[in-house]
Amino acid sequence: MSLAVVTGPARVAGNLFAFALDVVVSVFRRPFQLKEFLQQAWFIVTVTIVPTALVAIPFGAVIALQVGGLIKQFGAQSFTGSAAALAVVREAGPIATALLIAGAAGSAIAADLGARRIREELDAMMVLGIDPIQRLVVPRVLACMLVAVALNGLVSVVGVAGGYVFNVVLQDGTPGAYLASFTALAQLPDMYQGIVKAVIFGFLAAIVASYKGMNAAGGPKGVGDAVNEAVVISFTLLFIVNFVVTAIYFQLVPMKGT
Repeated sequence: MSLAVVTGPARVAGNLFAFALDVVVSVFRRPFQLKEFLQQAWFIVTVTIVPTALVAIPFGAVIALQVGGLIKQFGAQSFTGSAAALAVVREAGPIATALLIAGAAGSAIAADLGARRIREELDAMMVLGIDPIQRLVVPRVLACMLVAVALNGLVSVVGVAGGYVFNVVLQDGTPGAYLASFTALAQLPDMYQGIVKAVIFGFLAAIVASYKGMNAAGGPKGVGDAVNEAVVISFTLLFIVNFVVTAIYFQLVPMKGT
């Protein structure tokens, strides 16, 4: 029993990694399923754009209020805008995007592919010589990556704007100082880091959801279990990868003013 506890997760991790490699290889195969890609991208946008915009406002507001209150104690109110923008662009934007992509789009992908699995549609495709990974998984993965970048930009813009409003209205901040301080600490690589995180998070969420969906078993209950497992695993991986990417970024990119 103890050996199975150790080897089970290791086997799943290995299978997931092999599945991800198969998807990466299939991206460069032709023909590319453009219609499926556009349909999936539009579907992901429709289920995530409104929640993303609604989540971005409190994210930016809370960060601005917390950072503004802390900086005010040190008499450095002029850096509130820069600090809040850095927090939103570096961390809040990619994380909020990742959670919504994994929770909304990932669960839908796992449910769709899981239903196809228990209806034996995937087996029928393979009998006909159609690769399910190239036909179904690759468009969904690329769509998640593309939409994740777009939603990350939306969260960043809405979060910074929300932080500006709450800082000026509730903390008596100076509008000019808030806007002018963006260039004090923020730099262009900070935006690049957020984009890279969004691409990685979108890839991971789609890979995990597709893997769990295509390996669902046991009827409708198995599909439900696959959806739950996909969301939990995605959240765990996203937070771990976020820490790793942030640590690498701070090691490679010097902070402004240092």
